[in-house]
Amino acid sequence: MTNPLLQTFDTSPFSQLKNEHFLPAIQELIEKTKEEITKITHTSEKPTFQNTVEALERTGVQLDRVTSIFFNLNSAETNDEIQQIAQQVSPLLSEFKNDLLLNEALFKRVKEVFDTKEALTLTPEQQMLLEKQYKGFSRNGANLSEEKKKMLRQIDTELSKLTLKFGENVLAETNAFEMHLTNEADLEGLPEDAKEAAAQTASEKGKEGWVITLDYPSYIPFMKYASNRELRKKLSVAFGAKAFQQNPFNNEKNVLEIVNLRHKRAQLLGYKSHAHFVLEERMAQTPEKVHSFLNQLLEKVKPAAKAEFNELEAYAKKLDGIDQLQKWDSAYYAEKLKQERFHLDDEKLKPYFPLPQVIAGVFMVAEKLYGLQFKEVHTIDKYHPDVKTYEIVDNEGALVSIFYADFHPRPGKRGGAWMTSFKPQQIKDGKNDRPHISIVCNFTKPTTNKPSLLTFNEVTTLFHEFGHALHGMLANTTYPSLSGTNVYWDFVELPSQVLENWCYEKETLELFAKHYETGELIPMELVQKIKESATFHEGMQTLRQLSFGMLDMAWHTNELPEAIASVKEFEDAGFKGTQLFPDTPETCMSTSFSHIFQGGYSAGYYSYKWAEVLDADAFEYFKQEGIFNKIVATKFKEFVLSQGGTEDPMKLYIKFRGQEPNPDALLKRAGLIEVT
Repeated sequence: MTNPLLQTFDTSPFSQLKNEHFLPAIQELIEKTKEEITKITHTSEKPTFQNTVEALERTGVQLDRVTSIFFNLNSAETNDEIQQIAQQVSPLLSEFKNDLLLNEALFKRVKEVFDTKEALTLTPEQQMLLEKQYKGFSRNGANLSEEKKKMLRQIDTELSKLTLKFGENVLAETNAFEMHLTNEADLEGLPEDAKEAAAQTASEKGKEGWVITLDYPSYIPFMKYASNRELRKKLSVAFGAKAFQQNPFNNEKNVLEIVNLRHKRAQLLGYKSHAHFVLEERMAQTPEKVHSFLNQLLEKVKPAAKAEFNELEAYAKKLDGIDQLQKWDSAYYAEKLKQERFHLDDEKLKPYFPLPQVIAGVFMVAEKLYGLQFKEVHTIDKYHPDVKTYEIVDNEGALVSIFYADFHPRPGKRGGAWMTSFKPQQIKDGKNDRPHISIVCNFTKPTTNKPSLLTFNEVTTLFHEFGHALHGMLANTTYPSLSGTNVYWDFVELPSQVLENWCYEKETLELFAKHYETGELIPMELVQKIKESATFHEGMQTLRQLSFGMLDMAWHTNELPEAIASVKEFEDAGFKGTQLFPDTPETCMSTSFSHIFQGGYSAGYYSYKWAEVLDADAFEYFKQEGIFNKIVATKFKEFVLSQGGTEDPMKLYIKFRGQEPNPDALLKRAGLIEVT
């Protein structure tokens, strides 16, 4: 059998792939990469930057590509078989990574180059690569005794299995729940297109009536508009109880084991906690600095959040006699209050945001800022018929990137939105090899009568993920491990979050926000209302984000994780300073907090707010000079988007902005402090 993953390919050969190709391909490519590494360690030549550091950087290229294809499929197009393969593949990759990072002969050569770095004439990018490689070894146990190296291997193998299992359980719980309704009165308040989508879901499942699921495009409209409080409660509790029920998908034990093993690993490597280990390689540097950052924001935000909550509770009481506002009331009454205050209904906005037009809009923004042209092509292999494929070129017609976009929910696709890469950018042998970038979202599907119409929140999500995509597409570095989004995690959200700002600007909305039936441009009074309402309940929203960041830090700075008996009790204590709503005993966030227990955000959730400070400050600069100002855009492209992780991010930011970011820019934009 010819395995397409072992052939040379440019774009990923999705149509030729079968599940049985993955395991043998990954096993063979691990062996090939080991041979490449053996060549480096067995040479009799004295270690140099070229024959050791650069040579190591160029190993395992095909392995990296195949694993990126596999793990994206495991997120975007999974099934039981792929999940089983993932359980086999993850420990193999974890073991291989450990073989590499605990390879004494290899570390010795890298260390020799590192120790003589002052005498070498290296570019800033080469210096960064050398430092990153050396730290990669030292931070992953290269200086440990044999016995401790063995312990580290065991921990890493176990962690790779546990984090996978965590994610599988969350997906299983999301897919297992459905609220089947047969009485149309239960849908009172729900907009027509949400009802239509629920009817379509029911029909796909072979049922009469309507089906509401825990997928965001189904869940959010119901929580926001359905007037039946009991059904909102049922849905909210189901959402909050994911992987916290007494069934085979319970994640409590997984959470405790992951936290415990991360702590043991950090201690083994000489760090006080997992957070201390992680933050050494972040802009924030220490847990103390993160706590100080979060607490400073909390102090400024909490009074505003409390005032908003009290106002919302009083509003719910006046409207429906509700004495105690619960979590399942929040979105519903907030939407009513928002409509009353701004006369702005998300449902009235949606006809102006059909998905094809929003895609065209984000492309136009990228063209105006960075001179990019987008052409949909149908000859590129894809992993699902829903996926759209594009070639992106510059003003001279040179290829910038291949781009994949996957927009709609389906079984086998995890919730949320993310950006990934199927091929990294690098410069090798004088050739600039361009990247293949993908974004994955979960937007409402088109129905038989209507195109996919986005909520304004979904519009900002698309701009957000496209901001990440631009970071990948416009990469222009020599080494793949420093390219694109390979930057500190509290810097990676800057390109994505800054692009969201354009959604609120009249100049942007005029480009694409047109009614899908009449072609009428979005009325400017609606644009004004979008801007005015952008800071609605910003205090509560910010408090919510801070609570997630603080919970994450609580889990990962705890110095006695083995003493934690109850996930729920620990979480409640972590939320104490940020809690507005009464607790719901049958729900627990940690058991489905995929960002920190499956994604890469452990001890890093604070970075969303950290990057918001950067993005508010950066956009203030654009606003001063004009949001499509070519000079500012070129500086942002040159010093942020194209540079990847080649330099310290604060240095790059100062090169772009001319100064360090001012935290007040965020609070001003959020309407939480007065503009002076």
